[in-house]
Amino acid sequence: MAPRKEKTEKVSADEAADTILNYLRRQPTSLPTCITKLQKACLCHCPKPTLYRELTSYTVSAAAAKILKDLHERKEIEGRAAGRSPSFSMASYRPNIDNTCAPERLASLDTEIGTLRDATTATLNTAKVLRASLVSLNSTLSTAQLRSTITAQEEEKISILSRLDALREGTVRPVSGAEKEIAEKELRAWKGVCVARQKISVDMWTLIEESLPEGVEKGELRERLGLDE
Repeated sequence: MAPRKEKTEKVSADEAADTILNYLRRQPTSLPTCITKLQKACLCHCPKPTLYRELTSYTVSAAAAKILKDLHERKEIEGRAAGRSPSFSMASYRPNIDNTCAPERLASLDTEIGTLRDATTATLNTAKVLRASLVSLNSTLSTAQLRSTITAQEEEKISILSRLDALREGTVRPVSGAEKEIAEKELRAWKGVCVARQKISVDMWTLIEESLPEGVEKGELRERLGLDE
């Protein structure tokens, strides 16, 4: 008597699809898996031996391919051409983007856009003025002259700094407030003396002019007296 065949539990398409998805979820999305490798690897994640046999059997490989195709059409997995048989991997995560926006946010964005537009206009106007200034400078001074002027100013700066360093390191001491006040007082006194002497000189020359004899030149006389020195 021939031995009876062992009854196998019928596997549904949903169970096969879940097994495939469970395996692919454990794989990097950047490394697709071909159908043959996928069928053999499902043993690790297969809850039923019968399901594994159906996934790896040559006679039902078309059914496995159909399951993969259905998953691909539902955007649950991604398929790529790889030689004779396609490769599959889990679909990349695509967040559900909400395109709606509150009126307050829209008003804020309009205000920000207006501010940026005004700033852009002001920047363009400034750039226009600077271009005009550059054109004017190029028309008055050549590039060689500008470089020469800059070099001369840098040399002058170095000279001033060297003199300043010498003063700082030398024996020259700063003038105190009291000394400065005394010097200013003496300066004011000498200015008064100078003004008084100038007035006396003018008065004396007036008297001399009134008593000059005929034939004497005023210019020659002022030169001999040293009044114009």
